[in-house]
Amino acid sequence: MSVKRIIDGWRYPSILLFSIGISSVGSWIYFIALNLIVLNLTESAMAVSGLYIIRALSTLLTNSWSGSLIDRRNKKYLMIILSFFQACLIAILPYFSSLVLIYSMVFFITMASSMYHPTSMTYITKLIPMEQRKRFNALRSLLDSGAFLTGPAIAGIMFAIGTPNMAIYLNAVALLVSAFITMAMPNVEADEEFSRTEDRKLTVGLLKDDWKLVIQFTRNYSYTMLIYFLFSVMIVLMTATDSLEAAFATRVLSLSERDYGLLVSSAGAGLLMGSITNTFTVEKVPTSWLIGVGSLFTAVGYIVFSSSTTFFIAIVGCFVLSFASAFANTGFYTFYQNNIPVHVMGRIGSIYGVIEAFLIILLTVIFGLASEMISIRVVVVTGSWSMAVVASTLFVYNIRPSKSNLYSTSLKKLKAE
Repeated sequence: MSVKRIIDGWRYPSILLFSIGISSVGSWIYFIALNLIVLNLTESAMAVSGLYIIRALSTLLTNSWSGSLIDRRNKKYLMIILSFFQACLIAILPYFSSLVLIYSMVFFITMASSMYHPTSMTYITKLIPMEQRKRFNALRSLLDSGAFLTGPAIAGIMFAIGTPNMAIYLNAVALLVSAFITMAMPNVEADEEFSRTEDRKLTVGLLKDDWKLVIQFTRNYSYTMLIYFLFSVMIVLMTATDSLEAAFATRVLSLSERDYGLLVSSAGAGLLMGSITNTFTVEKVPTSWLIGVGSLFTAVGYIVFSSSTTFFIAIVGCFVLSFASAFANTGFYTFYQNNIPVHVMGRIGSIYGVIEAFLIILLTVIFGLASEMISIRVVVVTGSWSMAVVASTLFVYNIRPSKSNLYSTSLKKLKAE
């Protein structure tokens, strides 16, 4: 393949990656700044925890209907509208001093963000040819890991020279830049595709039909959705376990704030190193092994962390789990893009997102209560070993020879199972 063809083939994917990178860095800056703003306003850790509950509830409520809208609208234009909407709301957020109003704004910002993710996933699937998706997802993972490191660092600099409000404004600018970049991207959908469905309004009947469609798809393609569900359960367990990470490090391991900061940094370094390694090896590793082995070693990292008694072992655990997660995420995104039809991708991603958000809320509450009634270590260890059971099940199903065609990057169409 000539250099010119490679450059032409990666022109738009590169622009899209640049847009994703800017948006990811901005999201981390916003996330940290918002926590500080609420903490400074209320001097209450409970009020900060309320932000997490509001975000989860917004995702839960939005995903129940947003997929029906996403699949019936032009993805490029919807991404632009959602980016502008978020940018405007974030830009006026610092002007509110009422906690209720801040929560309300966060609810609507998260609503737009929850819609943006499945919309962009569908757009990316249509834009990126199947043979380029693994490489694209590996590069995306690298950008996300870079954002994980640079976002908080930039936020810290902004706090040092200004205020958290400045960091909030910076994220609004990042979203505007992302929206303008999206304007320059190609329109991968013809407007005629939506001419038959544009007039259909979101009604209870339409939503019921779409839920039935997702249920029927799950029955017809049970293996594909089993992999999807098992990976979602991994995410749920990771999120619930992570909610106790700070308490585990400071109360159980008796780490100082400085040591805890180094622990978090080791996770960032692991994610970055994993993403870099993944970028160079992704084409040589089967997608099934990226998901299966990546998930297994992520669980191993959590087990090492939860079983640690020293600072060094805890760092090793954090590094391993972050390193492995880069491979698992790349494999899963590739599998998802190659096996979920784009015309229903929004509905499937959103409706399964409802289940995932509900389980995250439920399990996080259960873990929090159990840590108070039993012990933090017992809960974290239980979560880690539960993750290992799910990861082992996922690995066994991933490597089934009869399903190898579903992991092939040369697959031309979704085949019946």
